[in-house]
Amino acid sequence: MTHLRSKRLPRPGVALAAVAGLVAALGLGMTGEARAAEPVSAEKSAPAAARWTDRAHGFASLAGGTTGGAGGKVVTVTDQASLAKYAAAEEPYVIRVAGAVAVQPFGSDIVVASNKTIIGVGDTGEIVHGELHLNPGTHNVIIRNLTIRDSYVEGDWDGKTTDFDAIQMDSVHHVWIDHNRFTHMGDGLLDIRKDSQYVTVSYNQFTHHNKAFGIGWTDNVQTQITIDHNWFTGTKQRNPSADNCAYAHLYNNYVSAQVADGDPVWTYGNWSRGRTKMVIENGYYDRVQHPYQADATAELVERGSILRKTTGRTDEWGAAFTPRDFYDYRLDPARAVPALVKKFSGPQERIGVTLDVPGAYPTVQAAVDAVPDGNDVPVTIAVAPGTYREKVVIPAAKPKILLRGTGRDRSDTVIVHNTPAEYGGSTGSATVRIAANDVTARNLTFSNDFDEASVELKGEQALAMKTTGDRIVFEDTAFLGNQDTLMTDSPKLNVISRVYVRDSYIEGDVDFIYGRATTVIERSVIKALSRGSTTNNGWVTAASTWTGNPYGFLITRSKIVSDAPDASFHLGRPWHPGGEPNAVGQVLIRDTRLPAAIKSSPWTDMSGFSWKDARFTEYRNYGPGAAVTQDRPQMSDEDARTHTVTAYLEGNDNWAPHARH
Repeated sequence: MTHLRSKRLPRPGVALAAVAGLVAALGLGMTGEARAAEPVSAEKSAPAAARWTDRAHGFASLAGGTTGGAGGKVVTVTDQASLAKYAAAEEPYVIRVAGAVAVQPFGSDIVVASNKTIIGVGDTGEIVHGELHLNPGTHNVIIRNLTIRDSYVEGDWDGKTTDFDAIQMDSVHHVWIDHNRFTHMGDGLLDIRKDSQYVTVSYNQFTHHNKAFGIGWTDNVQTQITIDHNWFTGTKQRNPSADNCAYAHLYNNYVSAQVADGDPVWTYGNWSRGRTKMVIENGYYDRVQHPYQADATAELVERGSILRKTTGRTDEWGAAFTPRDFYDYRLDPARAVPALVKKFSGPQERIGVTLDVPGAYPTVQAAVDAVPDGNDVPVTIAVAPGTYREKVVIPAAKPKILLRGTGRDRSDTVIVHNTPAEYGGSTGSATVRIAANDVTARNLTFSNDFDEASVELKGEQALAMKTTGDRIVFEDTAFLGNQDTLMTDSPKLNVISRVYVRDSYIEGDVDFIYGRATTVIERSVIKALSRGSTTNNGWVTAASTWTGNPYGFLITRSKIVSDAPDASFHLGRPWHPGGEPNAVGQVLIRDTRLPAAIKSSPWTDMSGFSWKDARFTEYRNYGPGAAVTQDRPQMSDEDARTHTVTAYLEGNDNWAPHARH
């Protein structure tokens, strides 16, 4: 764009409040229990984690914690060869399993090495006919959001001829098993063996099986394990069986629909075996034989659980241990457990698609780089409050990204750089560039804080944001800059890209909203900054809409404000990049408040092209700068009915990001 000197007085910086948003506890359902073993005391519990979070809790969070493949490359696998390759690699990986991966030969192992996260994409990731196996010494592994199923050998109910577990681990440490579904395997569903330590098993479903979940296979007393919010249904034994565990903490688990085959001994719920110290809190046992039992050498403390139509042993002896001496945790009322666990256990559609900055990735760009090329499942990049001085590019190969600030206010999370066009061209100056389709940014501030008043350069354009992708949404965002603050563009002249900006703030002076994308700005504040002139402080828009596109810029139900003197600011001018005659700007400003700074003749020519040949109109604007003159074309009521937010955005695919508000 043609350079125009644009000086203005310095403005106050953005105030940053490094306050993270608190996660509200979810509502809890009610059930029809018959009786309680003890009165429920939820007041004693303190909230720690959200209903689900990307951070391990319980024993897996201690002694350095369990982070899996965080910080490593993110890959998506759809076949056995790729899964096996990345799972066994030496370097960290976040391995996203998309769809069902069938394992051959039947019952084979997929070896999982240290520093790995294996996570189902949405609720569709499955491993069929195979086992995830962690060899001795493996550590820092997260397995989440998967269904592992169907290696059962017909007729081998006791699993005596095969060892086809869903997950088996020997002598490992720091492992988190979370939100999985295990069903119909050949031996155990989950075997945690031989002195494994610092393990958490949470929000899983163990279904339609004999031996669900065993812990032990050792004479040593070393294992520390947290087991919470799991659902054991249609299982017979090991729900779980814990042998020689130093500490086994079970809370808010649900055991229901137990297999009833008349076996008087080997049909049971929880068993504290050997020298295990077990604590059970606020569990729910529905039609279970032997809900919880302990060897004479073990200890078992139970409190707050509900027993419904149960029979057999409910052993309690010894002091065991106090879990809160090790970690904090949220203890839900036992009466709420069935509804809660049914809803939230097993694979969840929204798990496995969030990358945390700076928790898992040090910069926003590092998180973007971790998104797989050709990404076909929405991925959230959650950016914690702070100032991130970096340049960010979301390339065309990485669609379906939500860039979300996690602070309470958009000013809490700022992505900022200070490059002018003199050093890299207009595009190269952009703090953030979005070339991908289907990208949303929410609760963030984008800034280019190049100080044009401090230096003398030819190219003082300094973009905070440039987009060329289609179906781009900005909600509750701020764009800070001077000249060319926000550019919404498309890959080439006759390609239409669409951008929707809502409940946001945009500031600048010269041509600070510009480009050829079809762009709707709704319910937003646009600030026209003073450059210190009494006659010409700049232009709000500079559209370069393709002549074949009836829809360019729509600013609607918004407010333009200004610190410039009265009658010193323009609404826009027509930009013809490189003198392109088929770039004929279209701008409609409607139902918007205009300040006194707006000129009575608010549209001007540019680079030899007359504004009168462009498509500039207003409709029902108001405020001190909205007085109608002969140089202010007004749209007719009839045409206004076809120039709505819906008309601008729907395209050929009926895109309607505004409809959900």
